[in-house]
Amino acid sequence: MKTTDIERLEQQIEQLIREHLAECARRARLAVERGFAATLKRSSATRVGSGRRAVGKRRSVEEIDGLAEQLAAAVCAKPGTTMVVLAAEVGATVGELERPAARLKKAGRIRTVGERNMTRYFPLPARKSAT
Repeated sequence: MKTTDIERLEQQIEQLIREHLAECARRARLAVERGFAATLKRSSATRVGSGRRAVGKRRSVEEIDGLAEQLAAAVCAKPGTTMVVLAAEVGATVGELERPAARLKKAGRIRTVGERNMTRYFPLPARKSAT
């Protein structure tokens, strides 16, 4: 082989490597963009209302009661499901529904079976008031 043939071969290999790296970078950029787009869609779909609540800001009693009513309706519509399913149904995060679920349980409107992420939620019949 002549020196010019080796130099030409080196240039072709370098060109192929540059093209390959450019294509890898392009695909990585697209994958990251798709990942962030999916995260943004998912997080905005699981939020209650249009705005995001400030971290550490207390929710009003009315807001918690409203979430509790939505949760109670979701439990009645889908008894025996997990909080993850119910949260998606209500349009809130699992963490946002902890206090409303505790209120419903304390009021005797729902009951739970299981522990941790295997907990299932069931509606309880309405209590009859003593008259």
